[in-house]
Amino acid sequence: MSWNTYYVGDGIPRDVVLADPPPWRTFPRRPLDQQYRPPEGLAEAVNAALYLRRPLLITGSAGSGKSTVIEQVAAELKLGPVLRWHLTSRSTLADALCRYDALGRIHAQRLHRTDESEPAGEDDIAPFLQLGPLGTALVPSDRPRALLIDEVDKSDLDLPSDLLDVLERGEFEVPELVRYSRSRVMVREWGSDRYRPIERGRVQCTEFPFIVMTSNGERDFPPPFLRRCIRYRMPRPTDAMLRQVVIAHLGCAVLDGSPVADLIESFARRVQCGENLAVDQLLNAARLLTDPQSPSGDLRERLVDLLTRELTSD
Repeated sequence: MSWNTYYVGDGIPRDVVLADPPPWRTFPRRPLDQQYRPPEGLAEAVNAALYLRRPLLITGSAGSGKSTVIEQVAAELKLGPVLRWHLTSRSTLADALCRYDALGRIHAQRLHRTDESEPAGEDDIAPFLQLGPLGTALVPSDRPRALLIDEVDKSDLDLPSDLLDVLERGEFEVPELVRYSRSRVMVREWGSDRYRPIERGRVQCTEFPFIVMTSNGERDFPPPFLRRCIRYRMPRPTDAMLRQVVIAHLGCAVLDGSPVADLIESFARRVQCGENLAVDQLLNAARLLTDPQSPSGDLRERLVDLLTRELTSD
């Protein structure tokens, strides 16, 4: 099936067989731990964070691989599935620790009172609680959990400061359970069907999690927050670094003078000149150039330009 027969624009229905997706766009998503190539100095920063039990704050442009390193670390060290907390301006520390569905519990209580066939019993709070990603990472365990706190820049101004006490002490309280009648409650973990016991409303970690926080460098953080982190800035990618990334993801050689080699050289030059570009843009364009059924000539050039447009331009 050639490129031009996907969508023609004539409104005529037709049977179309799409090409296989790129490896990084197959679903369910596959981990990228085998393909990731950490830049110089990142391995040392990771090991320092692991050794000192400190969060790792990685700063860099979008698409530079900041959030991918944790997948590789979790796979190599057998830390289990990565927990993810993607921050927005509405994110709160309370939601990241433990989420309580108060309205759901009130609704269930009302239904229970009106259903005469249900036997009277103790009100159970457990179904309406769920540990958040940070709360799950702090649950006592034999091995550290891996937690990604993504795009700290997007958070409320006070959130980095709010994190300080929890990250320093490695513990927190669930207010709803502190005053609950039962001292031991089973609460579901984030992102799984596993339940963990919480005693007297308090969670105390036994192994501090491996935490990676990512930042696009769009704001400054308070010194008390920064001094508690191991900090690493992603370098601007070079021609050699980008070649390794393309080879790892596409599984093919990059020959000097080939269209892909020329694309990588141009892409690296644009990044070094300060253009805002992401590595996944390069991968998309490289995949297009290496597909035997991809278009050629002017159409190919227009598509490559489309895929590698600077992120800050319209």
